[in-house]
Amino acid sequence: MDLLISIGILFLVIVILSLGWRFASQRRSLPCPVWMKWMLDPPFSWMSGRTKKTLKHLNLSSGMQVLDAGCGPGRLSIPMAKLIGPFGTVTAMDIQEGMLEEVKKKADKDGDGNIMYLQGGIGEGKLEPERYDRIVMITVLGEIPDRKRAMKEIYGALKSGGLLLIEETIRDPHFQRVKAVRELANETGFVEKVWDGSRFNYTILFEKP
Repeated sequence: MDLLISIGILFLVIVILSLGWRFASQRRSLPCPVWMKWMLDPPFSWMSGRTKKTLKHLNLSSGMQVLDAGCGPGRLSIPMAKLIGPFGTVTAMDIQEGMLEEVKKKADKDGDGNIMYLQGGIGEGKLEPERYDRIVMITVLGEIPDRKRAMKEIYGALKSGGLLLIEETIRDPHFQRVKAVRELANETGFVEKVWDGSRFNYTILFEKP
């Protein structure tokens, strides 16, 4: 009985904290705190079905240069690094140093030496021009104050023919509607290649001509 009560209290605390973060995020461009990383990277599954589906859309190959923009604790950075092999590089980018430290712990544990770390926000001018074959933004766009500036930097950082993958889910407090993402991407110069999902959980793949 005591165990059930403890579990119930823990669950209630988690719900309250989650709702608090969501409420605060509606008023500010607030990234997920490091202490809530478990919400972005479930500890019970090394690679979820969602992650596998994302990787399939990316069509990664050996030697590619990939940017995980707003990487969080590395749910995608780690498997992408394995897929592109030692001759490719994944740049794990996040505004929070704590998130990058989480990625590095996992990479060191797995022996993935082809991950670079870049602390900063998208749109701050930290990305090299025409460097990447793929750029991934998973529930990140809504956290960026100046989205137009960020998308221009993303566009410039991609090679010609490179792909930008954007994923959004209604579970994220910064959820961006499909129409808003399409308008922003089209205005920047991207061409839509693939759309998959629903109005509330979707993936869009854009190409830089």
